[in-house]
Amino acid sequence: MYDFEKIYQPRTVAEALQMKADHPKALILAGGSDILIKTREGKLAGSSVISIYGLNELRGICLEEDGTILIRPLTSFSHITANPIIRKYLPTLGEAVDQVGGPQIRNIGTIGGNICNGVTSADSASTLKAYDAVLEITSLDGVRILPYSEFNLGPGKVDLHPNEILTGIRILKDSYQDTFGEYIKYAQRSAMDIATLGCSVNVRLSADKKTVQRLRIAFGVAAPTPIRAFSAEKAANQAKVDENLMETVASNAVLDVNPRTSWRATKEFRIQLITELARRATRSSVEKAGGKF
Repeated sequence: MYDFEKIYQPRTVAEALQMKADHPKALILAGGSDILIKTREGKLAGSSVISIYGLNELRGICLEEDGTILIRPLTSFSHITANPIIRKYLPTLGEAVDQVGGPQIRNIGTIGGNICNGVTSADSASTLKAYDAVLEITSLDGVRILPYSEFNLGPGKVDLHPNEILTGIRILKDSYQDTFGEYIKYAQRSAMDIATLGCSVNVRLSADKKTVQRLRIAFGVAAPTPIRAFSAEKAANQAKVDENLMETVASNAVLDVNPRTSWRATKEFRIQLITELARRATRSSVEKAGGKF
């Protein structure tokens, strides 16, 4: 049994928003893979929850008329990985969330819950950051559009007001068109483990495949929140596709990070991981894009 004070089960998003307005301290329960564990541990014991898991209008992926990919927040990791739109246009995201936990977690865990938790180790977070995701956040007052780059306020803290619910995650066509990417997760175990460090890179090359037109790189667990390495991106802009490219990205990536020492790894080891994963993910992305070294 779980120690909840009250459980509310809305039948529509409109009902859920009204319940959130009436009970601002109530937690939103999506897949439950985090909240239920914390409740069992006693960390959230006595809380009230609004279970939105049955709201199918918050589930699914579509391609909008302008080419934007819309991911609804209740879409499970398994469905993201298997979705034909993701496979065709954004495979890096599918590959990233396929590294979350085990099959049971991926079947019930949701991408919305993954980013709303605000943890730096979320496997979807760095790829969404690297693809300039935009969030649709809804309350009874209307819809607020927020770049995902501005969503994380601190460890476990996000820009989601007490009366709001995340209702959409969008990747604009210009963010993913003609890009190729790679997500690399380093963990102590090869499966079912939280990332010691995660790195997501995507690149767009020139028509002759000899120059980087655009590179995006983001990290998880390299700072208190998922973070973009803007110095590395700037240094890689218009750079030649050669062996020096990986070193350029790696050496500049460490300028933007702030890893800490924890029981999983020391700060120094994480810095080593940052440089090495930046090299590997950059090389793989460029090779997927048709670049030759």
